Amino acid sequence: MVHQYQFNGYNIVLDTCSGAIHVVDEVAYDIIARYPDKTADQIVEELLAKYADRPDVTEEELRTCIEDVESLVKAGKLYTPDTFADMAGTFKERSGNVVKALCLHVAHTCNLNCAYCFASQGKYHGERALMSFEVGKQALDFLIQNSGTRTNLEVDFFGGEPLMNWDVVKELVAYARTQEEPHHKKFRFTLTTNGMLIDDDVIDFANREMSNVVLSLDGRKEIHDRLRVDYAGNGSYDRIVPKFQKLVAARGGKNYYMRGTFTHANPDFLKDIQCMLDLGFTELSMEPVVCAPGDPAELTAEDRKIVMEQYEELAKLMLEREKEGRPFTFYHYMLDLTGGPCIYKRISGCGSGTEYMAVTPWGDLYPCHQFVGEERCKLGDVWHGVTNDALREEFRSCNAYARPECADCWARLYCSGGCAANAYHATGSIRGVYEPGCELFRKRMECAIMIQAARAQEGQA
Repeated sequence: MVHQYQFNGYNIVLDTCSGAIHVVDEVAYDIIARYPDKTADQIVEELLAKYADRPDVTEEELRTCIEDVESLVKAGKLYTPDTFADMAGTFKERSGNVVKALCLHVAHTCNLNCAYCFASQGKYHGERALMSFEVGKQALDFLIQNSGTRTNLEVDFFGGEPLMNWDVVKELVAYARTQEEPHHKKFRFTLTTNGMLIDDDVIDFANREMSNVVLSLDGRKEIHDRLRVDYAGNGSYDRIVPKFQKLVAARGGKNYYMRGTFTHANPDFLKDIQCMLDLGFTELSMEPVVCAPGDPAELTAEDRKIVMEQYEELAKLMLEREKEGRPFTFYHYMLDLTGGPCIYKRISGCGSGTEYMAVTPWGDLYPCHQFVGEERCKLGDVWHGVTNDALREEFRSCNAYARPECADCWARLYCSGGCAANAYHATGSIRGVYEPGCELFRKRMECAIMIQAARAQEGQA
């Protein structure tokens, strides 16, 4: 399968199964589009007519270009057949029941009352609770015991708001460090916070122990304060921004992400990106809201058209700022075309429900943080391990080839079949398809590939 598109002056051709990307001139672009269905003579005839006003487009040049296209096909870089489908179901079977990462819900409570919160203001449709050290310790022991021969393990401290249980977070990190040497493991910790409780202790500890810190900011003050409010209805922008700036400065401007959400209120999210840049933040992420149909925050079809345009303008802005020596990172445009994810990752996806699990304050195991509170999605607990084997097998079989709707999608080896949680909440099945999310993902990939093409053309890649 080949995907072709034109963006920002570039004619881009992506070969889905090989991953090869070609930036070509207009004539080659037209030849590649016609190549599978027409003979060389037909292609020459059509393009001589199309380019009749261009003396440089001759029959000889066209036939030479067709030969070049044929060479790419023979080299497996164009119209490459799909050889991955048969192995898609076996990748996760080979890894057995190895767990490599946990999302620890150390706090099912929050000091903000964000209207669009998928976690019901941190409660996950249940009771407010804080994880005890004993439960967290058992979760870490579960991870060690089920990690097989893996050395590197990942733990995300999540909520709710994890800083509301900060002492336990510090105790768990300390415990994990004592277990690294005897078990030949290395822990990598991540913290996600709304920033309300950041102080010098949090900054010092996070910068010492957290490999990454995710900071929640929706951009413009009026947008952020519209939904990210405390229980008195007051916006949080003015209270958190100075704390975020202090933390990021102490981290040397690295290993963090400003993570925002755009909704029906701000499909023009590039203004929020610009606000973050003006505040001095350069490691950025903006996510589309995922909510129930009819929710006031839901992105409409018209909103999504605006978002698609914003993604394009964002890509252009990134290139402009790079030329000016003021680069910034946008999480969804991070793409490695020379190496990138291995074929296992491209086919199998994030590993939710198999390699990655979420742990509630009570020690229950769920496939990921977005499934917490869905009783039928409970996998087991940290004391007894996974007991819902049928559910784990369902997740194990979920991959880029598990959904018939993905068969004709050029981006399936970039999204690995998409987010199981989004699919579940949209369709009731982890093998469903959340089409609005797919639409936005494809646009992000087109933008990310264009950025890499532009860098290569300018000798920056």
